[in-house]
Amino acid sequence: MFSLIAAAGWPIWFLILASILAVALIVERYLSLKRAKILPPRLLDEVLSLRQSNQISPEMLHRLERNSPLGRVLATGLRYERAPRAVMKESMEETGRSIAHELEKYVGAIGTIASIAPLMGLFGTVVGMIEIFGAQAPSGTNPQQLAHGISVALYNTAFGLIIAIPAMIAYRIYRARVDDIMVEMEQQSLRLIDSLGGDRP
Repeated sequence: MFSLIAAAGWPIWFLILASILAVALIVERYLSLKRAKILPPRLLDEVLSLRQSNQISPEMLHRLERNSPLGRVLATGLRYERAPRAVMKESMEETGRSIAHELEKYVGAIGTIASIAPLMGLFGTVVGMIEIFGAQAPSGTNPQQLAHGISVALYNTAFGLIIAIPAMIAYRIYRARVDDIMVEMEQQSLRLIDSLGGDRP
């Protein structure tokens, strides 16, 4: 491992730091974006059942808010149950926008790493090329410096792509997951509004 790092030269350290950061962010978002954690199954049905049996209380709303992001949206709707439909919907949308911002946390950073990793690899390649040209001298070519320059160029290019490809895949997956979650949350919110609001203006 250390021999590989030595062969890749000092530019590889930037890529190593980027790879550690990418892995940490990917794992964190994997744990945070679990669907059951954000959209607990049958939560809306349970809330509607409690409302029908007149068991809605401030304590219950507080517990619902702490239950999950979906619970926060539903609790907002229940708090504005007696408000006009437009006011209730707008309040729930504001809560939903706040949740969307939280769900997208670090996803952009993963995309940034996926974008800059090849450029960091290219930087290492340029450094390697400089060493290759530096190996040329009037007295002849320094084979050791030439080989080192080639290894720096190739290792950094390869490592940059190794980081970028999985980071870009993770970025696309998490972006799609956030979009799917927000669509499902909006659908459940509309179900609650229809159940609470009826035909109110």
